[in-house]
Amino acid sequence: MSDMNEHAPGQSSQMPESPQKTKEDKVARMGTASIPRLIVEFAIPSILGMLVNGAYNLIDSIFLGQAMGEIGLATATVAMPIMTVFMAISMLVGNGGNALAALRMGEGRRDEAERSLGNTVSLSIGLAVVVAVVAHIPACIDGLLAVSGATAEDWEYARSFIQIISLGFIFQCIGMGVNNFIRTAGAPNRALSTMIVGAVSCTLFNFLFVMVLGWGVQGSALATICGQAISCACVLWYFIMTKSAPMKLRVRSMSLHMRTIGLIVSLGLASFAVQAGMAVVNFVLNNLLNMYGSMSAIGAEGALASIGVVQRVAMFSVLPLIGVAIAIQPLLGFNYGAHLYARVRKTLWCGIFGATCIGAVLWALVHLFPEQIVSFFGIVDDGLRDFTVFALKVQLFMLPFIGFQIVGSNYFQATGQPAKSIFLSLTRQILFLIPLLICLPMALPGMFSQLTSLDALYFATPVADFLAIFTTAVFIVAEMGRLGKLERGEIAAKF
Repeated sequence: MSDMNEHAPGQSSQMPESPQKTKEDKVARMGTASIPRLIVEFAIPSILGMLVNGAYNLIDSIFLGQAMGEIGLATATVAMPIMTVFMAISMLVGNGGNALAALRMGEGRRDEAERSLGNTVSLSIGLAVVVAVVAHIPACIDGLLAVSGATAEDWEYARSFIQIISLGFIFQCIGMGVNNFIRTAGAPNRALSTMIVGAVSCTLFNFLFVMVLGWGVQGSALATICGQAISCACVLWYFIMTKSAPMKLRVRSMSLHMRTIGLIVSLGLASFAVQAGMAVVNFVLNNLLNMYGSMSAIGAEGALASIGVVQRVAMFSVLPLIGVAIAIQPLLGFNYGAHLYARVRKTLWCGIFGATCIGAVLWALVHLFPEQIVSFFGIVDDGLRDFTVFALKVQLFMLPFIGFQIVGSNYFQATGQPAKSIFLSLTRQILFLIPLLICLPMALPGMFSQLTSLDALYFATPVADFLAIFTTAVFIVAEMGRLGKLERGEIAAKF
């Protein structure tokens, strides 16, 4: 009789899983699988993806520095705060929409997760139109360049670069922002591949347009748009054409829903605050560099070029830490939505440990190879190179501990506590760093005669980092107590 139950040769012993079950398993495993294993699976492509995304700015700087020297680097430095604003807008809708989708998937409300995806795409399109129009209004672009610290030498270069980039902002907004949804859909490697293809394309186009054809800043801007457009096409293809995607981009889900938009914006404000804070810092810093640089031997253009390199290396060093925070976001959101609070706590601490280890490795690399890093950007003058190397070491002094602050503040965004996340995101960039940038150049030279006002500018960053890390620690300790009460049923989660 037992033979009656055996399958014929060549037949599977089990019925094949339905596509719908496969989709559900991709998401459901976030609440059941090993947390360290999930974090590694999600974090590796997320970190690489953030590095790839940050590579756009780095690639532009390297090619412009090699092709045009200090004026090319100064132009990229002036454009950087405006480009950071563009990134802030894309992260506002992208990270906010993704956080909402992760929470809804954890609650088992797939239709609302798809509505979050569709509304995110619609918001991206609308914001892209606004950005392109504003960038081509003379009064607006001139005002932005003025507060960015543009000088007479790099003004027209920076204007041209920004206006071209603004026309392709739609590709950045979808290619970068909506890319995060692919991770929540349980396909982190696919999310990475969509970003890699864009960055590789950007590099190739930069080499062709800048180095071969000699198109300068216009060529670099066009190369960036081309890379972002290819990445955007890959992201849309996944949600429209891939049958195994747990979430689909449907026309009906793109109809704007006011409550959904409100939740997307509220959850995305923390990510927006981080990037907007960077932009404000860059606006302030560029103007201070012009002022104090003109008083020093390296001059204003040299100061812009030097600190511009330091800022890019610092940004690139922080991106892997942000990648860890983004990687654990769907895991935090899903398990918090499913009331699996022990898994939420474990995910947070594993994420902090991973970010701290990465920060320590990057700190070591910066201190072992600072001259090589600086020379890679085309800085050849001995005095300027020495100044840049010292500034790089000082500014990244707290790098091993910054991961705690980034992951900690992102935790509150992922668990539906936007107000706390926004506050913590603002501490490092706005509440602490900007006052220090203004005050230290006036105070430090009087306390230490060997330091100039220009030197004092980069000492502000490690001090601000320390204060932000301490503040985040206070919030995390309080949150651990709240999670304990949620586990014991003494209070109920609200979102």
